[in-house]
Amino acid sequence: MISPQTTLIILLCCSVAHFVIAMVMALFARHQVKYLAIAWIMGIFATSMLAVSLLSEMIANGQPGMLHPYALLAVMAISYLQSIYPLSIPMPGYLQWGRMWRYALPAIALILIYLGAVMLGSKSVIIRDVDDIRQHLLSGDMLLRLAMMLTSFWYIINIFRLPHRLTHVEFPRYLVGYSTLVGLSVIFYLVVAVDYDARLIMVYIIIFTLLNLYLCFRTLETTALELPKPVIQEVETAPTDEEMQKAEDDFNEANRHRFQRVEFWMQNNGASWTDSTFNRDQLCRETGLNRHLLLQCVRSQGYNNVHDYINSYRLEELKRRICRGQVSTLTECLDAGFGTVKTVRSCFLKLDGITLDQYLREHSSWRA
Repeated sequence: MISPQTTLIILLCCSVAHFVIAMVMALFARHQVKYLAIAWIMGIFATSMLAVSLLSEMIANGQPGMLHPYALLAVMAISYLQSIYPLSIPMPGYLQWGRMWRYALPAIALILIYLGAVMLGSKSVIIRDVDDIRQHLLSGDMLLRLAMMLTSFWYIINIFRLPHRLTHVEFPRYLVGYSTLVGLSVIFYLVVAVDYDARLIMVYIIIFTLLNLYLCFRTLETTALELPKPVIQEVETAPTDEEMQKAEDDFNEANRHRFQRVEFWMQNNGASWTDSTFNRDQLCRETGLNRHLLLQCVRSQGYNNVHDYINSYRLEELKRRICRGQVSTLTECLDAGFGTVKTVRSCFLKLDGITLDQYLREHSSWRA
């Protein structure tokens, strides 16, 4: 058994996590409307967990029992929401209100029927074991629960199917994997809801929250690729030793001078860094900076690390060669200093936000 206090803590922590995700997505939605749907849905999850936390003692004590209608209604609602919101990022048009309501009609109809039956005084059948299921199988209450399960299965199937059916949309690979894991987690929750186990319910909620945090972090990563990148600025003369010595008392000024020295060397020694064996240690030797100071100065100018800094020069050199028509095969991309074609592709996506193939297609010199 799980204690009511542990149940309450898990629900509150997961609720807070979803509120944070909802706020982040809402902030993104101010600039790109495609994040609006996911912000709303994460907010619904957060509010629902907060409300359920009020029933933490009942949940921990296992009072709902097998096939409880509230648990099945929750499965149906979660299945519906999780079958649509992964699609809201690549294809926000899918979440047009008309389509969304039509897609929700089976779930809405079952909820209204159940609420109507409760208002008319219908009593829920208590299911303790399989024999109770056999005994009440043809009762209206049990048939309604089975309909909820079938509707949930339909939404779960769509969690798996819809991303693969959107062949006309560039669906991110991580979202395909995410949707698959979401589908599997909902199946797990459906099994747990049928044969109620409070501990496994909490395990599902934790998995559910971790999956949504993963989606949030991947969204942040995707957005980071669209942020402005550091611009290479021409440095006509390198700072002298005297100038660098004077700047030592000012942290920012010292980093600026060190970076200017590094920039000056990079801009006048292209033959060195276009060699794929050129690395951080060689740059340290050539500029007279140790690893710590070199990393510190490149980070002060917006670069993630020294490796990315060197590759940014190689990337610009490769772009120049492509525009001049000096690159006609993928192998010739390596002449800019990259070790493998895979590294070239990775750097284009990471540092420029587009793929190498896309950049090549957009330049007439390559198409010719």
